[in-house]
Amino acid sequence: MLKFIKGNLENIHDVQIFPIISLLIFFSFFVGLFIYVFTRKKEEIEEISHIPLENDHHNDKINF
Repeated sequence: MLKFIKGNLENIHDVQIFPIISLLIFFSFFVGLFIYVFTRKKEEIEEISHIPLENDHHNDKINF
C-alpha cells in the first residue's frame, strides 16, 4: 500500500513543499489561538466560565 502512495507522490512536481506548508498552517493556527486566548478580557472569561453553571428553566421540563 505504501509503495503505491510513494510512487504517486514521487510523480508530483515540488511535493517536498507540502510538509512545510502543513507545518506553517499548524503552527500559525496554534500561535493565533494562543494570542486570542491571552488577549481576552478577564470579565469575558469569567462570564464564559459560568455558562455551564447557570440554571436554565426552559430545559428543566421534558415535553413529550
